Amino acid sequence: MLDAVRDCVLAVGVRRTTMTDVARRAGVSRMTLYRRRPDVRSLVGDLMTREWIAVATGAMPERRPGTDTRARLVEGLVAAVAAFRAHPLFRKIVDVDPELLLPYVLERRGASQEALLGLLADALREGHADGSVRVAHPERQARSVLLVVQSFALSLRTMADADDPGLSEAAFLAELRIILERTLTP
Repeated sequence: MLDAVRDCVLAVGVRRTTMTDVARRAGVSRMTLYRRRPDVRSLVGDLMTREWIAVATGAMPERRPGTDTRARLVEGLVAAVAAFRAHPLFRKIVDVDPELLLPYVLERRGASQEALLGLLADALREGHADGSVRVAHPERQARSVLLVVQSFALSLRTMADADDPGLSEAAFLAELRIILERTLTP
C-alpha cells in the first residue's frame, strides 16, 4: 500500500493523489484503504515515516574498530542530510506540495521526527557512555541536534549558491560536520 502511495505521489504530487489512485495501484479496493487510513494525507504521513527512517538508518555507518560513537554519528547525520535532500519523495514534496511540511516545522512533531529523536537519543547515550559525546540531557541534546540537521535538510537550497564553491551544498555539508563535531565534543 505504501509503495502505491509513493508511486502516486511521485507521479502527481500529494494534492492530486486520490484514494482511488492508490487503491488502483495497490490492487485493492478503496474500502480496504479506508479501513486502514481515513485519507491520503495519513497514508502520506506513514509513507514519509517509512522513507525518512530508512534514509536516516541507511546513512549511519557501521560500527568500526577505532571509530567512536561521535564520529559515526556525525558522519551519519551529514550523510543523512545529503541523502534526504536527494530523496525523490522529499524533492517531489518540496517542489509540488511544500505546505505539507510546514506543520512539522512550525506546529508539531510528526511520527518521523519522534522516531528520529529516539534514534538520536540512543546514539547520544552511547556516546556519553564511551566518552566521545559531551554529556547533557539526552532528549534535549537529541532535539537540538535534530533542529540543526533538519534546518540544513529543509533550507539548504535557499542558502547554497552553485556559482560560488564556497557556498556550494558540499561546502555547507562540511560546515554542518564542523557544527556537529563542535557541539558534541566533550
